[in-house]
Amino acid sequence: MRARSQQSSALKRLLRFPTLLYRIGAGRLLGHRFLLLTHRGRKSGRPYGTVLEVVGWRADRQEAIVMSGFGERADWYLNALAGGAEGVEIAGLRFRPSVRQLEPDEAARVFAKYEQRNRLAAPFLRAVLSRLAGFRYDGSDEARERLVVSLPLVALSGDEVAETRQLGIA
Repeated sequence: MRARSQQSSALKRLLRFPTLLYRIGAGRLLGHRFLLLTHRGRKSGRPYGTVLEVVGWRADRQEAIVMSGFGERADWYLNALAGGAEGVEIAGLRFRPSVRQLEPDEAARVFAKYEQRNRLAAPFLRAVLSRLAGFRYDGSDEARERLVVSLPLVALSGDEVAETRQLGIA
């Protein structure tokens, strides 16, 4: 039992690592793998910073695509869709994003490419996604279509993009 709690503790520390890098101004080291979304609470009006894994990056559009791992109940997701997305920091770039939810067919294509790029992590990824989505995710086309409905994908794109020298949570 103790080994399991030590593994859980180590995993939690590992998952906090990207947030720590953004807090100390070193988020650009994460490249296009993670981004920092600054958003305003739809009820409280308070600013928040949430680090999200990027499942797709479209350089030609300066567009990052992220998944809502906690589905449509995630606060950052609800805040962003309600117009509260104020900033994105990714790979040394900073922009005020426009937000759009991907349609299921586009989301499934984007996520299939993400899985292809991360083939070695597939068993771990499928286990985590199964838990988050509430059904056994096996990576099939049918399961992927169901997954992107349960855990929607959002595109964050910026028209005015500026390079930043020092990053941090606002």
